[in-house]
Amino acid sequence: MASVTQPGARTGGFRISKRVLPYVLSLPALLVCIGILIPFFTAVIYSFQRYRLSQPWARQFNWGENYLNFFTDPGFWNTLRISLVYAGVTVGLELLLGLGIALLLQRRTTVNNFISIMLLLPLMTAPALAALMWKLMTNPGFGILSYFASLVGLENFRWASSPDTALLTVVLVDIWVYTPFIMILLLAGLRSLPTQPFEAAALDGVPRTFVFFRITLPMLTPYILTATLFRLLDSIQQFDIIYAMTQGGPGDTLTVFQVEAYLNFFQSTNVGRSAALLIILWAITYVLSNVFIKNWLRLRERARGEA
Repeated sequence: MASVTQPGARTGGFRISKRVLPYVLSLPALLVCIGILIPFFTAVIYSFQRYRLSQPWARQFNWGENYLNFFTDPGFWNTLRISLVYAGVTVGLELLLGLGIALLLQRRTTVNNFISIMLLLPLMTAPALAALMWKLMTNPGFGILSYFASLVGLENFRWASSPDTALLTVVLVDIWVYTPFIMILLLAGLRSLPTQPFEAAALDGVPRTFVFFRITLPMLTPYILTATLFRLLDSIQQFDIIYAMTQGGPGDTLTVFQVEAYLNFFQSTNVGRSAALLIILWAITYVLSNVFIKNWLRLRERARGEA
């Protein structure tokens, strides 16, 4: 005689009540948050301490002295200036180049698809490895870029070893590595735009410059803001390329925040100052993120006709 299963009875599987299920599903996210917040608040505590690894017996809270010292330290303002200049120049040039390449590859053809895939190759290279490769190419003795520079009259061009050209050199490496990232984002944006406005403009004989500035660019702005936000946050925290090529030099030419924090920690063993620098960097990136996200939301509301 066949057995009958009663409603709600266990059939061997593990059953979780509906009231507990949301908490169980959110548990991984909670664990990730805890994993992120523990190092962050540890750095905050260190930033309020006078703490050197070489003098552990002198460790004590100084209640913001690390932060106050920065305001009277010319080196800190130099670090802030270099970080902002580096981020602004690299992101600006990468946006222009990325947008230009994306416009050239906008049409879906076999050749354009092949070129767009090939242009992603630098993005697949580790930034530190790319920096070492460029370091070899710019070697004054046997570097191929130094050879090309000599052909146009730039004998003994010192690239990253000169204070006058070090910033230019690392900016070139950054552009080489990250322009494909912006290009692929903007290319995806261009190919997803509705075709009706462009078809109507073509029927009316509207000039291409007008179409670009009054139709393409406004519709592409959310994608541009997204790409700018990602790259700006990454550029202002740049470490791999700069340290691999110059170690922050010559002198203090390229001592951006991450490099300065690294040198404070590993060379000066000054944990408190290093942590305070990183917390300031976090505050800067937090403000920049909020500005970009608010603008992005405003644009989205305007596109929906809600503003």
